[in-house]
Amino acid sequence: MKPQVLPAKPNMLETLFPVKKPVIGVIHLRPLPGAPRYANEPVGDIYAAAVADARTLSQGGIDGIILENASDMPFARPEHIGPETVAALTAACLAVRGAVDTPIGITCVANGVIPALAVAKAVGARWVRANQWVNAYVANEGILNGPAPEAMRYRSRIRADEVAIFADVHVKFGAHAITADRSIAEQATDAEWFDADVLIASGTRTGSPTEPREVEEVRGGTNLPVIVGSGLTAEQVPSLFGVADGAIVGQWLKHDGRWWNAVDPRRVEALMNAVSAVRSAA
Repeated sequence: MKPQVLPAKPNMLETLFPVKKPVIGVIHLRPLPGAPRYANEPVGDIYAAAVADARTLSQGGIDGIILENASDMPFARPEHIGPETVAALTAACLAVRGAVDTPIGITCVANGVIPALAVAKAVGARWVRANQWVNAYVANEGILNGPAPEAMRYRSRIRADEVAIFADVHVKFGAHAITADRSIAEQATDAEWFDADVLIASGTRTGSPTEPREVEEVRGGTNLPVIVGSGLTAEQVPSLFGVADGAIVGQWLKHDGRWWNAVDPRRVEALMNAVSAVRSAA
């Protein structure tokens, strides 16, 4: 029996999306001001590229869009994310919101949950992604602590309770020796205990496949919805959607399967056709 560590809460996927097993497409923003790879590109061009991707995703039937400052590597630690990143991310989100009606969410790397909440409140985004919500792990940026206590207090202080928390469990891009004495299911229970709304199972890095067993291990410790966080392809939809409640899809939707390229409408169509088949068979 799954542990019940908090009173039951509404299914946030059902609250946010009018379909079963929603698919969230990722917009990987070009380098933003302040990032090492930013080469003084006019910010209007950055936002225009994001809008073009958003329109392709929306017209292809994607259910949600998440914007990420994915080109700002090497990523700053949460305490070093500057106001220039928050400002540009906010402007990009506003441009996308003005172009499509698809609900949007935000990932501010690395693990900048509090900046993401600030942007979400300003632009009307519906969720933020936390790569590490509880406990700690060894990320590419060093040891990162789960920000749940500070982030939930910040969310309450800015009256952003409508912004949901999508939290990774056993997140990609890191080592988990710190929590090696706790099972993935126990870590999922920890994330629910600290009031996340949706949990995410992923592979080891961007584009790497999520194993169905990883999804099942996360689900074994939580009563919350569990979605796939990396590596989904059209071919994998039948197997992964048999165990997951939805997915975040980034790299596979891009031209040539490269995350830094524009969204490919043919790949969006192929993925959503596979998803429609699963939904129809349910």
